[in-house]
Amino acid sequence: MKYLLLATSLVLGLLTACQDAAETSNQKQDKTKYEVVFREKLAGSYEKWKIGENNYGYHYAYTDRGRGPDLEEEIQLNDQQFIVKQTISGVNYRKATVEEKFECDKAKASWLNPQEENEADFDPNKLYFRYDGSPAIYEILAWQLLATESKKVDLYPVGTAELVAQFPFELSDDRAVELMMIKGLDMNPTFLWMMGTDMVGKITNNRHVIREDFSSLRLEMKALQDQVEDDFLAEAAKNLTHDLGQAIITNVNVFTEEGTLLLQQDVWVDEQRIKTIEPHKQQTIPEEVLVIDGEGKTLMPGLFDMHTHNTKFRGILHLAGGVTSVRDLANNKQLKALSAQFNKNEILGPRIVTFCGIIDGSGPFANQRNVVDNLEEGLAEVEDYKKLGYQQIKLYSSIRPEWVGPLVEKAHGLGMRVSGHIPAYMTATQAINEGYNEIQHMNMLFLNFLSDTIDTRTPLRHTMPAQHGADLDLNSQEYLDFVQLLKTKDILVDPTLAIFENMYIAQKGEPSPTYSQIIDRLPVMNQRGFYSGGLQKSGEKVARYKESFNRMLEVLVDLFQKDITVVPGTDGLPGFLYHRELELYAGAGIPNAEVLKLATIKSAKITGMADELGSIKVGKKADLILIDGNPLENMSDVRKVECTMKEGKLYYVKELYNSMGIKHFKQ
Repeated sequence: MKYLLLATSLVLGLLTACQDAAETSNQKQDKTKYEVVFREKLAGSYEKWKIGENNYGYHYAYTDRGRGPDLEEEIQLNDQQFIVKQTISGVNYRKATVEEKFECDKAKASWLNPQEENEADFDPNKLYFRYDGSPAIYEILAWQLLATESKKVDLYPVGTAELVAQFPFELSDDRAVELMMIKGLDMNPTFLWMMGTDMVGKITNNRHVIREDFSSLRLEMKALQDQVEDDFLAEAAKNLTHDLGQAIITNVNVFTEEGTLLLQQDVWVDEQRIKTIEPHKQQTIPEEVLVIDGEGKTLMPGLFDMHTHNTKFRGILHLAGGVTSVRDLANNKQLKALSAQFNKNEILGPRIVTFCGIIDGSGPFANQRNVVDNLEEGLAEVEDYKKLGYQQIKLYSSIRPEWVGPLVEKAHGLGMRVSGHIPAYMTATQAINEGYNEIQHMNMLFLNFLSDTIDTRTPLRHTMPAQHGADLDLNSQEYLDFVQLLKTKDILVDPTLAIFENMYIAQKGEPSPTYSQIIDRLPVMNQRGFYSGGLQKSGEKVARYKESFNRMLEVLVDLFQKDITVVPGTDGLPGFLYHRELELYAGAGIPNAEVLKLATIKSAKITGMADELGSIKVGKKADLILIDGNPLENMSDVRKVECTMKEGKLYYVKELYNSMGIKHFKQ
């Protein structure tokens, strides 16, 4: 009898387990699905499903040229819809392992994330905000913001999110939705599309997460959000802009084209132009003239960032960092319109002095901004960019090697320069011999000494130089011959070293050395991004990658000393990353005066702007920055910009930073 009871119990147990498994399976099949669209291509998906009461599962993945996250997430909520337990696993955008968790009881909350393992007294009115994960947290945050009278929610471990505006819309299919604008997470506002308490979209720059039943309305929603963003930025421009008019910067030390300081000068400005430069107190100052105290400070020309990708939200950071002129090295074909908004001060931003169109070949790792399937399409794109007024063409990694020569010939025939990544299965030497005028990124030079069989469309273009760059011998004949080729062909090198410092040196869970000086000044999500550690590395790779980066610095100095044209550019976070780029140049051994000349007059000459910009001379445009310090003595003082002047407008940097939730260096 007992065996019968045991058998019956086992059967019932199996039936119960099967029912539970079936129920879980059915719940997972009953998913809410979203498309992830990246640069107007379907790149992945986001899915959510109910596991149990107040318990939800999520999967989020998309691809970008061999990169992109793939994350599984589970969240348990309490009755007030705050997170009480959360686990996240998978890989982040750079394919680094993600293992994150949060849990709490009535007394304590504890968490493990890339920055720390810690705990605190449990506060039932705080929301844990993960580091890497799915968009789920934004929907949960929206619930909290909509439910609270203050429209503010405090976050674990730190931070506060605030709902600052709600915009109701009726879409073309008659469905009523609402666009929420949230501040406090990021330098830029976070926008969420909600229908009631359901998130139906999150549109951020080139990455759009949109619920499947709204996919046909995505571009309509984007157009509506674009207008809201433009109105927000126009209001910011209005509030943050001061007319310069008649002004004088008094008793200031002026940086010269020669890389010296002209001490204790009064610099008179008349609207957009420099009117007079003279020793201090030579003239009586009329009452109507704006006086800017420059005592003990350095007046420099506005800086040139020679590698940027501009968006309407990035412009403020350029101006706050003292960057008034930029080269845009690959953007969409609407860049001229954005440039016009910058120039008219409708949206705050730098002067774009070089427009570079991008062309990439089709394939799984294509850049996706402007992809062609064959050479004929590529040649047509060169012509299109020329008609739009672009001066340069950037070729990308998926361009077929046999296309390079004809594309270069076409561009040169139209008076355009050619630059870019080295296409897969080519070397830099081959690209130069096919007619490249310049090369972006130091890793592309290092790949020249490895092999022409490396598929540089993939992350190998980063990991191979990281692993083998330390072996490059600067006295080898191969290297010396390559440098001579750069010199003979007058090749410009755009090394973007700061991004490689972050990739090669930064350790997961530690503040990246690239951003360590500014992390505490940033909003919470920006801070967290700088603890992720760059490329995955452990064991001997840690020292190996560091040695390879140091070799990059040695090559930079060697190229500079051998009169190869190198230019400072970022390809990343405007302003702050540019400051780090200049610090790296100086730290590597290039004299401070020469680094600052590269950032000003030499870049102005390269871009054909030296008659108007790049130095402080009577009659030139008053694109000026006032620095509280002397970067000739301490390059890091370039971070201490107090005010920026451009096209007759004056911007106080503290105001610019505070508008983005960033602390000024004096706060």
